[in-house]
Amino acid sequence: MEKKKHKFTIIPKYGEYYYPDGMVFEDDKGDVVYFGQDNKFPQQLIEYYHKSSVHATAVNAKHQAVVGQGLTGLDEGLLELANKEGETWNDIFTKVALDRVLYGGFALEVIWSNDRTKIAEVYHVDFSYVRAHKMDERGNVPGYYVWRDWAKSRSIVPNKKDIPYLPKFSQRDRTQPSQLVYFKPYTTGLDYYPLPDYMGSLKTIELDVQVDNFHNNNLKNGLAPSLAITTFTDADEEERNAIERMLSAAYSGTDNAGSLMYMDVANRDQMPEIVPIPQNGADGYYTTVNDMVTQKILTGHRITSPMLLGIKTEGQLGGRSELLDAYQHFLTTVIYPMQSDILKTFERIFKINGIDTTLGVEQVRLFDDGEETDVVTSVEAEAGEDLILETKAEGVQ
Repeated sequence: MEKKKHKFTIIPKYGEYYYPDGMVFEDDKGDVVYFGQDNKFPQQLIEYYHKSSVHATAVNAKHQAVVGQGLTGLDEGLLELANKEGETWNDIFTKVALDRVLYGGFALEVIWSNDRTKIAEVYHVDFSYVRAHKMDERGNVPGYYVWRDWAKSRSIVPNKKDIPYLPKFSQRDRTQPSQLVYFKPYTTGLDYYPLPDYMGSLKTIELDVQVDNFHNNNLKNGLAPSLAITTFTDADEEERNAIERMLSAAYSGTDNAGSLMYMDVANRDQMPEIVPIPQNGADGYYTTVNDMVTQKILTGHRITSPMLLGIKTEGQLGGRSELLDAYQHFLTTVIYPMQSDILKTFERIFKINGIDTTLGVEQVRLFDDGEETDVVTSVEAEAGEDLILETKAEGVQ
């Protein structure tokens, strides 16, 4: 007697997010130093940024605070043109600031004048495009490869000689017309690449993505977790697929929530068996997890008060004084150091062109009559009693 085959629907696995313990962030087995698993760590950070609402809000808040209302300290005429594409220095500053927040570092392409006496143009280089050349015997990185498609399969990555290459910026060796200023803070154990300051919360950020996916799938596939339907028609595969499509079209999804289920069969022997599947309480569990996730992500970003992101928490009064204190702490411990990294790099470029200045940023005011700092300069950003900046700007000599 031929055995009847049972057909099961496989629940697809969501996404490809993973953050294995012991992950190697720098692989210098070849001349092109790989950045993270399969050379895709920057792309992983981009995906987290786009798919975690809490994380994206924190990144955007930090970015906006770093940029403030723009650069100060120079005549506006000197800030109006950074390159022949028509970008201003504030345009460059805005892009560089996002890279500093999202990736932990930033890169600039500088183009020397024909006589090599001044820097004629400066361009922002997307930090996710940059990979370092392997260090020489003295521990110096000679230059960087710049390519937008590192996330593609290794099999289609072109030969290194076909990838654009920029030597490391040097005031002494001006042979090449274009060079790369590459900034990364000092990071213990890493020679080539930085890590973002929220690195410790990456697993929690991934969990935030999965929590949202859980609730989304619960609504989109409402039929699957709540009912088990068994039919007795002895249908073949084509007929079973037709029944599945009919049931899915009629009853799954949020638009069909609460609708009446009606079936017509030839006789009682063919009547389907419909068994409710009791809920396991996972929805309440994930609500609790969501609160924990939010707090841990904010902690990873060193945001002490959710009010800075417009998040109201239970038991929090949200007074003006509390908000100002939280904002000032946020500026002092998180924003000013990042601003200083960028401003000092810009100042060195201007100094090469004979402009010795101290740049600043006009800070956003929370209230019209607020007392928070209006302008922060690269010098003031380092002046906090408890603030220790241990950074190095590779390529700026």
